[in-house]
Amino acid sequence: MNDQEKNHLNERQNKIMEFMHQQNAIPVSQLATMLKVSEVTIRKDLSFLEQQNLLYRVHGSAILINRYTNNKTVVEKKRLCINEKRAIGKYAATLIMPRDTIIIASGTTMQSLADQIVVKESLTVISSSFEVSSSLISKENVDVIQLGGLVRESSMAVMGPFAEQMLSSLSCSKLFLGVDGIDIDFGITTTNHMEAHLHRIMVDTAQRTIVLADHTKFNRRGYSQICSMDQVDEVITDATAPHDIVEKLQDAGIDVTLVDSEGIPIKI
Repeated sequence: MNDQEKNHLNERQNKIMEFMHQQNAIPVSQLATMLKVSEVTIRKDLSFLEQQNLLYRVHGSAILINRYTNNKTVVEKKRLCINEKRAIGKYAATLIMPRDTIIIASGTTMQSLADQIVVKESLTVISSSFEVSSSLISKENVDVIQLGGLVRESSMAVMGPFAEQMLSSLSCSKLFLGVDGIDIDFGITTTNHMEAHLHRIMVDTAQRTIVLADHTKFNRRGYSQICSMDQVDEVITDATAPHDIVEKLQDAGIDVTLVDSEGIPIKI
């Protein structure tokens, strides 16, 4: 934590961050004991620190956020930013047009999008994610093309040359893409090189690339770059996304939509 970040925090919150850097993950009850305050007070502090993208909360504990993001399983990711992902997915679903042909990549935000798609006319969806395909297969008027290949257990999605070959002969109007990190200088990233390569081909296949990312994904880098920011057309995120980064994205010509808890766009 740098000096600028420290200046935004009160004494107790700075103490919390010191403990976090020592242990990486600490139960709420332990923090309350260490700081001699109630668990309610600690939860309020952790909520604020989570909004500052310094840590995240899961199962009664606080876990330190590293600028260089680590791979997490689908089960772990489903517990994070549930409301934000639902709101982002709800708005993204409104961008799908009648008789569209789209790609939906893998990830828990992509699953939130798939769950909220309602189709009155025909829609064709190509996806690398088994969970996305499972959500859509029972919906009326939706044709699902499931990509094949090596299954990545942590994301429940396929990757590799078979999936890449299937995409090579296709052209789609939109790609909805989830990421592990957004960095203005480095671009959008994920934590697996093979998955990043497949997503890069998806970007080339689609006429428009739309990144769906909650506020915790900003100022972070995954292991492997998908593409630079100049290949991204739009970013949809929640209202607590860092405004300085939002402004830089807009200055770079990228459309940015912030949504409230109901998935309604907020004026920037």
